[in-house]
Amino acid sequence: MTRALDPEVVEVIWATIEPILPPPDSSHPLGCHNPRVPDRVCFRGILIRLVTGSSWEDIEAVLNFEVSDTTLRRRRDEWIDAGVFDRLETEARPSYDRIIGLDVEHVAIDGSLHKAPCGGEGTGKSPVDRAKLGWKWSVAVEAKGIPIGWAIDGANRNDVKMLEPTLDAIAANGLLAEIGTMSLDRSYDYPKIRAQLHSYGLFDLDIQKRGTKPKPGEPHRLTLGLRWIVEATNTWWSNYGQLRRNTDRRERHRHAALRLATTVLIVGRLIDHRNRWSPNSAPTG
Repeated sequence: MTRALDPEVVEVIWATIEPILPPPDSSHPLGCHNPRVPDRVCFRGILIRLVTGSSWEDIEAVLNFEVSDTTLRRRRDEWIDAGVFDRLETEARPSYDRIIGLDVEHVAIDGSLHKAPCGGEGTGKSPVDRAKLGWKWSVAVEAKGIPIGWAIDGANRNDVKMLEPTLDAIAANGLLAEIGTMSLDRSYDYPKIRAQLHSYGLFDLDIQKRGTKPKPGEPHRLTLGLRWIVEATNTWWSNYGQLRRNTDRRERHRHAALRLATTVLIVGRLIDHRNRWSPNSAPTG
């Protein structure tokens, strides 16, 4: 169950967003703007879309027509242009690192395929869904499942091709040099990929060997190793309707949704950590 609509999580994220929102446009030549819909209402609409994947028109109805679908789209784009979602994620991760600590001694990377029925930028024919249009993310996570870098592309893009932009995203977050062991599945078990990882300074590699997949009729053996952490993160992200069946037609909209989902994950972890160690929650004898 996602926590994106948990009131406590929403309040924390809103307190971060509100000060960095762009000022409203007051440049109408006749000075006759309609009353501006509060940013807080639009923020709630954006969260509802993230969680449910509903159309903007449906969200307009859910919000009792307090805001139009056009305003929701426009406000989202204004916030993307102002770097609001970028700042959310880039501020949340260092906060987590400062309070709990990112564990990059062990990092895992994997991809995940999802539907994109409306097509658009960065989509392609899915090899596992009868060539229907889809999209894919490749994500790197630290030992507790916090995303530290990702890349997106069409569903027809091979995971191996997405490795370099994923590593570049980790480097952009300043975490590449701190990685201890890098874990990947059997699809990365090639000398060329190992050389590529070495060129990024990654030498301690845990790559599953090709040919280790059970044959038909053989008992299944758990071979994930420590790669289960990235599988868990893929599952958390996939719980969001907007990501699982994405109808956005622009890559920047998908990135914004991933950044918001990552922020929700981090804020939820921080709240749990606070509640766990709060003196008020300690048992009394």
